[in-house]
Amino acid sequence: MNLTVRPLRGDEYDGWLEATKAGYVGDMIRAGVPEAGAREKGEQDFATLLGSGVETEGQSLYILEAGDEVVGNLWLSERKDDLGKTLFVYNVAIGEGHRGRGLGRAAMEWVEGEARRRGISFVTLNVFGGNDVARGLYRSLGYDEIAVYMRKAL
Repeated sequence: MNLTVRPLRGDEYDGWLEATKAGYVGDMIRAGVPEAGAREKGEQDFATLLGSGVETEGQSLYILEAGDEVVGNLWLSERKDDLGKTLFVYNVAIGEGHRGRGLGRAAMEWVEGEARRRGISFVTLNVFGGNDVARGLYRSLGYDEIAVYMRKAL
């Protein structure tokens, strides 16, 4: 299946923001973050990272399409970390009805090509605990785990 990646349009931003924020908060809750804390962190993180919406400098928002159908979305940012300049994947989401068809793999391969086009040598991302499907995909693409963040509630 061919995947097309195009920039998110301004008229798509509000729907994208609502769905992406809900997914982020849900991921945190499933990983064990208390709901109130997850919701507060979600609001803070999105306000900080996307203060100017779709026009926020340094943030790249995309829609993923297969044929005429929207199948997911992608959020990237150029960042500097301990290893140097990286293309950071804040979010890659494939809609539930479209999973298992290689679209996530195709999206990540597109990200790697985009990093090369931008002259960036690293792609970095975060995976919440318990997301074994995503971890398996990233490992199969050659990603290394750099750190594992763990916590115990008392």
